[in-house]
Amino acid sequence: MKSSNQSHNGISSPAKKKTSFASDVLTLVGGTTFAQIVTILASPVLTRLYTPDEFGTWALLISITTIIGIIACMRYEFSIMLPESDKEAINLLGLSLTIVCIITAISILPIYFFKNEIVVMLNSPQLADFLWMIPIIIFVNGFFQALNYWNSRTKHFKRLSFAQVSRSLSTTGTQIVSGFLRYPLSGGLIVGSVVGYTVSTLVLGGQIWKDDKYFIKANLHPQKFIQGLKRYKKFPLIDTWSALLNSISWQLPAFLLAFYFSPAVVGFYSIGFRILQLPMSFIGSSLNQVFFQRASVASSQGNLSSLVETVFKLLVVIGLFPILTLTFVGSDVFSVIFGSSWAEAGVYAQILSIWAFVWFISSPLSSIYVVLEKQQFGLKFNIFNFITRLLSLGIGGFIGNARVALALFALSGIFVYGYLCFKMLAYSEVKASYVRHVVLSNLLMFSPVGAILFILKLIGTNQYLIVGLSGLFIALYYLYIVRTDEEIYEFLKRFKFSKKILGQRR
Repeated sequence: MKSSNQSHNGISSPAKKKTSFASDVLTLVGGTTFAQIVTILASPVLTRLYTPDEFGTWALLISITTIIGIIACMRYEFSIMLPESDKEAINLLGLSLTIVCIITAISILPIYFFKNEIVVMLNSPQLADFLWMIPIIIFVNGFFQALNYWNSRTKHFKRLSFAQVSRSLSTTGTQIVSGFLRYPLSGGLIVGSVVGYTVSTLVLGGQIWKDDKYFIKANLHPQKFIQGLKRYKKFPLIDTWSALLNSISWQLPAFLLAFYFSPAVVGFYSIGFRILQLPMSFIGSSLNQVFFQRASVASSQGNLSSLVETVFKLLVVIGLFPILTLTFVGSDVFSVIFGSSWAEAGVYAQILSIWAFVWFISSPLSSIYVVLEKQQFGLKFNIFNFITRLLSLGIGGFIGNARVALALFALSGIFVYGYLCFKMLAYSEVKASYVRHVVLSNLLMFSPVGAILFILKLIGTNQYLIVGLSGLFIALYYLYIVRTDEEIYEFLKRFKFSKKILGQRR
C-alpha cells in the first residue's frame, strides 16, 4: 500500500520509507552495534560486580518471562505485517495490545498461588524476592513486540534502532550502579532489565504515537478486532503452541541446569551463551527483523529464492569465522576478559559454539514458514526440538555432568537446526550446490587460522597472546572480505560513511 493512498476520512496511511533491504538492515545494525558495544564493555565490569549465583538467578527470571512473553500477543503481532491495508493492520495492532493486557492479568495468578513451588523446583531461594516482577516484564515486552511489528511494517527502522540503544544504556547503567551499591541478591541485574525493557518500550511507543496518532485515532475500531481474530486464527491455534514449545526448549538449559546442579552453573551457562551470541547479534537480529518484512513481499512477487541466497551467504560470511575461532579459544577469552573464575563459562561457550552458528543461520530463515503460512511445519519442528533438548539435558543431568549435558544439547541442536535450515532453503528453492559452495569456501578460508590456533594451544602459549592474535585474525578476515567480496562490499557501501571505513578498493 503506497503512502500516498488516502483513507475515506481523509487521513493518510503512515508513510512507508522507500529503502533497500541492505539499507534497512544497516539502519538497525547501527543501533544494534552500539547496543552490543555497550554490552561488551559492561560485561567485564558486571562479572566482577556479580557472582555466578546472581547471574543464575537473573537468567532464571528472564527465562520465565521469555516463555510467557512469547505468547503475550498470542502471536497476532506477526499478522500486523500481512494485510495490504494499513487500516486492517492497525486494528491487528490494537488486537495484539488488548491480548497483552489479558495475558498479563492471567500471569499474576500462578505466581501468586505457586510462588513457593516455583522457587523449590528451580532450586533458587533468591528468586522468591523477584517473582512479582514477572507480570511487569510480560506487559512491557508484549507491548514492545506488537509496536515493533507495526514499526517494521511502516519501515521506520531508525525508531527501533534508537529503542535498542535506549534499552542497552538504561539496562547496563542501572545494573552497574546497582552493583556498586550492592543491591542484594542479584536484584541489580534484574532491576536493570526491567528498567531497560520499560525505557525501550516507551521510546518506541512514543515515536510511533507522535508520527501515527492521527491515523490510529481515525482507524482503530475495537469492533474490527474480531475480524482479525478470526482471519488470522492460525496464529493462536497453531503458531502459539509452536512458539511456546520453541521458547520452552530455549529456556530448558537454565531450568534443568538449576534443577540438576545449581544457580552458579546456570550463571556460567547464561554468561557463556550471552557472549557467544554477541558476534551473531551485531547483524543477525537486525537482519532477522528486516528479512521477515522483505520475505513477505518477495514471496508475493515470486523472487524469494534470490533474497534467501543473499541472506544465507551473508550469514555464513559473518558468522562462521568468529564462531570457529571461539571454538578454539573460548576458555582463554573468558579468563582474560572476565577473570579466571569465569573460565568454566568459556568452556561452555566452546561446547555450544557450532550449534550457535547453525542456529544463527536458521534463525532469520525460519520466518519463511510463517510467510508461506506453513505453521504446521513450525509446530512439528518445535515439538521435535523440545523433545531432543529435554532428552539431551536430562541424560546429562542424570549422569551428573554439566559439560556432558551441554555437549548433548549442542549436538542435538546441530542436527535439529540443520534440518530447519535445509527445509527453509528447500521451501525457497535455493539450490544445494550453492549452499555447499558458500559453506565449504568459508571453511577453507578459516583452516590456516584454525591450524595456527591449535598449535599455539598445544604448545601452551600465553593466554593473552592467544586472545590478542584471535582478535587480530578476525579483524583481518573482515577487512579481507569487504575488500574482495563484491556482494558484501556493495552491502556495506550503503553506510553513508562507508568510504571512510572501507577506503578505496583496488
